[in-house]
Amino acid sequence: MRFCFSNFTRGTKLIATGSELGQRPLRLRKSDRREQIVLELKLRPHVRISEMVKRFDVSSETIRRDMDELGRAGRIEREHGGASAPTYGHQPGFGERNRARLAEREAIGKSAAALVQPGQTLMIDSGSTTFQMARYIAFVGVRCTIITNSLEIAMVAGLSEKARVILCPGDFLPSEAATVGDEAVDFLGRFQTDACFIGASALTDEGMFESVPGFAAVKKAMLKQSNKKHLLIDSQKFDRTGFRRIGLLDEVDSLVVNEEPEGELRDVLDQSRVRVLVTGEPKQEPKMGETK
Repeated sequence: MRFCFSNFTRGTKLIATGSELGQRPLRLRKSDRREQIVLELKLRPHVRISEMVKRFDVSSETIRRDMDELGRAGRIEREHGGASAPTYGHQPGFGERNRARLAEREAIGKSAAALVQPGQTLMIDSGSTTFQMARYIAFVGVRCTIITNSLEIAMVAGLSEKARVILCPGDFLPSEAATVGDEAVDFLGRFQTDACFIGASALTDEGMFESVPGFAAVKKAMLKQSNKKHLLIDSQKFDRTGFRRIGLLDEVDSLVVNEEPEGELRDVLDQSRVRVLVTGEPKQEPKMGETK
């Protein structure tokens, strides 16, 4: 017998779907069906569209749409005729990253926090560098509203009496203390904010990339819903490859970093008119009417 575990925000329930019962498979909601596909790929390396069609008693077009959406969210690897479990290089968890290169990340976080104006509404994604930014916002006591998918950021920002914190629902990633998935992305789509502050696993002349499953979709949603877009990144992540792309460089307004980018990366940043804000240098928002 196979079971489907529904989204934790609605409570846990078991739904029998196997033909072992000698019955027609039960029809599942779209979100439950997609979670079942993800669960199946935790048990075996590959599933085919034809198998899922029989299992869920839906059309091949429906399963194809499910897999396409899960692939865009970074939760599976889409392949011809089916899907496989996502393959990523080793990605340290939030706790491990938060202890590494602390001085660099604190400097980036402090510089990014200085960009926030009183009264603004912000989106801040889960990450060890964005966490440092949230710490400084709370320490200074900036009056603002923060929408985040990070439990750690929500907790530290919530220490400030002047910050209103809104935490995204969704599928919980224990290693990241963060939420991802369709619910998180749909929730972000309800808001239009003054600015977003996101991190990334890698930055090249071809764009911004992410390695944590589900994070790329959350970051894309934040970029789409924000008027100003800021990327916070350690220079050690320059010119890494092999991750899921978040977007092109011209999709952000500014890059907050601890060292100047060089070579082709710098050339594309200049061509894309991205302001590069290096920690320790003066940081100013453009005047009213100026472009990035």
